[in-house]
Amino acid sequence: MRGDEKIFMRRVERFQELLRENDIDGAVIRTLSSFIYFTGTKWLRPSLLIPAEGEPRVFVVRNEVKTFRKRSWIRDVVEYQRVEDLMAGVVSWIQRNGLERVGLEFGVERDAYLLFLKLFERLNPTVEVVDVLDLTMKLRMVKEEWELENIRKAGKIAKKGMKVAEEVIRPGLSELEIAAEVVRELMLSGSEDPKVYVSTTPRAHAEPFRDMKVPENGVVTVVIGADWNHYYANMARTFVVGELGERVREAIEVKEEAYRIALEETKVGVPLNTVERKLADFFKERGFEREYIAGYTHGVGLLIEELPMPTIVVPTRAQRVMENMVLSIIHSPLMLPEGTIKHEDTYIVKKDGLERAT
Repeated sequence: MRGDEKIFMRRVERFQELLRENDIDGAVIRTLSSFIYFTGTKWLRPSLLIPAEGEPRVFVVRNEVKTFRKRSWIRDVVEYQRVEDLMAGVVSWIQRNGLERVGLEFGVERDAYLLFLKLFERLNPTVEVVDVLDLTMKLRMVKEEWELENIRKAGKIAKKGMKVAEEVIRPGLSELEIAAEVVRELMLSGSEDPKVYVSTTPRAHAEPFRDMKVPENGVVTVVIGADWNHYYANMARTFVVGELGERVREAIEVKEEAYRIALEETKVGVPLNTVERKLADFFKERGFEREYIAGYTHGVGLLIEELPMPTIVVPTRAQRVMENMVLSIIHSPLMLPEGTIKHEDTYIVKKDGLERAT
């Protein structure tokens, strides 16, 4: 498996301590990133059962057991052939262990489906379901050194991908063609699940279109998430094609200045919304209040975007910056009619400042 198994065993033990402190009898982990966090490996579809005390159990499809055990420290691995067998196994585990309060993650991630929650409640009518997202993210927001090493490696891969983007962008090329070249470079460099977004028009979150093409005069924004051992680094750049309009030129200058302000203000102990307010005031003073999207940062780790996520999860704007957090700065773009203006890098928070990973 990748990484020392003791890392993942300690994580489960710490999570079990949090479960007991919150009077939760056990948790059913279905979100992929948390499954990776505790087991040490990526596996579709994830089904991890963690009791407040005792050994965790994983369910995998028939004939996957041998391979899974090579990639994870968990020994209690049960196979199933039909999804009905999986659900019956989960119900049996809950009943056999006498669990009354069971944790699930109420997130926005793949496999955190409302459908699964409703099915779980129907199969376990006497069980109280508790959201444990705050507990898992309490562990995940502050990174261990092994995680930081993976993110640094991912950052080097992301930079290689961005260099390819810079080299290939030209008028007439489609967003999809640009993304394909970047993804190829990222994968050949070891990124197993890269995320690449390309926008030739003003779109904040731009999965590439085959029929959107680079104009003769305009801007192209590329966002890259490269992973190493499932840990991401996130970066974004805006490329100028042809002649700049005055408003675009001014927006780029303002964005660079805002980037510097964000780096100066993001320090251990500072609430994220304190920095956010300063940036909002700055954009207003410079005449870009209407183009600015609120929320200047987000966490980076097993997801390209994870808690704290001020742009989406408003309560996390009050989160204070902590040492060994990994943050993407400055996330929010300026949305102009000519295109999206963005400059974003991944930083590791240290007591004496920010360490740049991309």
